[in-house]
Amino acid sequence: MTSKTIANGILRALAIIVGILFLGYFLYMIQSVIVYIIIAAVLSLIGRPLILFLTNKLKFPKTIAVITTMFLMLSLLTGLVFLFIPLILEQGKSLSLLEVDKLQINIQDIFNEITVYFSSKGIDVLKELENIDIVSQFKTIPDILNTILGALGTLSIGLLSILFISFFFMKDSKLLKNGVLTLIPNKSETRFSKSLETINNLLASYFIGLIIQITVLFVIYTIVLLSFNISNAVVIAFLCAMLNLIPYVGPLIGGVLMFILSMSSNIGLDFQTEILPTSLWIMFCYLLAQLLDNFVSQPVIFSKTTKSHPLEIFLVIVIGGLLFGVLGMITAVPCYTALKVILKEFLSENKIVKSLTKDL
Repeated sequence: MTSKTIANGILRALAIIVGILFLGYFLYMIQSVIVYIIIAAVLSLIGRPLILFLTNKLKFPKTIAVITTMFLMLSLLTGLVFLFIPLILEQGKSLSLLEVDKLQINIQDIFNEITVYFSSKGIDVLKELENIDIVSQFKTIPDILNTILGALGTLSIGLLSILFISFFFMKDSKLLKNGVLTLIPNKSETRFSKSLETINNLLASYFIGLIIQITVLFVIYTIVLLSFNISNAVVIAFLCAMLNLIPYVGPLIGGVLMFILSMSSNIGLDFQTEILPTSLWIMFCYLLAQLLDNFVSQPVIFSKTTKSHPLEIFLVIVIGGLLFGVLGMITAVPCYTALKVILKEFLSENKIVKSLTKDL
């Protein structure tokens, strides 16, 4: 081996490293565009069944079917916005700059009632917390709200970008597929194309199943909160239902949120006879809804769409959370499903792959 060969090898290795670093930097700089593409791809998967229904059953032209589907999605989004804006504004009045003092008084009232209740039971757990000025932290909320308002411009650009990309993904269902296939060697293109078609079908069913799951929880939460005359029941139910998109952790956060907001809705009533019993009954109903979701809704969604065992899904979600946090937990199931399809197509004879993909 000559010195020239060694030098060429070193230069080639350095070129590869520089190319990888440059690619990583490039992807980092356009990460928002990548997010837009991913969201648009998810929306196209969700809208695919409706587009197929309009084109195959009702004989709509493809472009008209796509426009109709996007119009229905936008109408649903607009309806949600107009439904929640008045309620959110009402809920957020106490968070505005002019209501900070009122919010502090309300929180202090709850704190005092809790302290009196536990003191009557001979429990001094909260004694050391009485001098902590917790409510002063709420003075930072207006700054947070200003930051959110400043981000609305960016969000509007993102929304328009997502709609534009989604239109072409829906209109030409093979656009994304062809883009991925350009990165695949020619000899594997046919098999990979077959895998992508299977992945599209599975993920479309999976996302639609998630929408049904969230809708069922939203309806149950709304009925429970309205039955106890909780203010802004629809907003609270919607937020807690959406948190269920985060596996395992989301329902816990939703439970704490519902408990706190249900207590704050009854400020002024007696803590021991009104606030605490009402909140505990709401949490009991919340627990029943979670049991229904865990033992009925989720098994149906996972078994019908991902073709995976519940224990398998649990381990995948935990691993995704350990590696990538909350985002990993949310994306673990669809990513794992796509990986299983690809492995079955290319490594179908492998014993482990055959065991994991036997139901696909």
